[in-house]
Amino acid sequence: MEPNRDPRVYLAVERTFLAWVRTGLALMGFGFVVARFGLFLRELAATSGRVLPPVGISNRFGIALVVIGVVFSVASVIRYVTLLRKTDRGEELRKPSVLAVSLGLGLAVIGSIVVVWLVSLR
Repeated sequence: MEPNRDPRVYLAVERTFLAWVRTGLALMGFGFVVARFGLFLRELAATSGRVLPPVGISNRFGIALVVIGVVFSVASVIRYVTLLRKTDRGEELRKPSVLAVSLGLGLAVIGSIVVVWLVSLR
């Protein structure tokens, strides 16, 4: 196959890569906020004199989100390089992204767990 020299294809690959970088950064930032939320709840309980259930779970979820953000950032670099190589060789880029599907399903599972946990606190 002949390599694709259309700059729009390369720019599309670049935009996709940058979107994945933003997603990884957002996951890491959100994970940090979730992890620190447990600390906030402990401080709030200490000042009000109430006893709250253990909040260590927010720390674990926060760390998990940060780790997922790091993993997807690394995976996005690998996918970016792979897509550039395929584009240079003229291969088609029509396969679904395992990265996108994994992120979507993983976040759905984590979100569901968080919802169940928040409902159980009421």
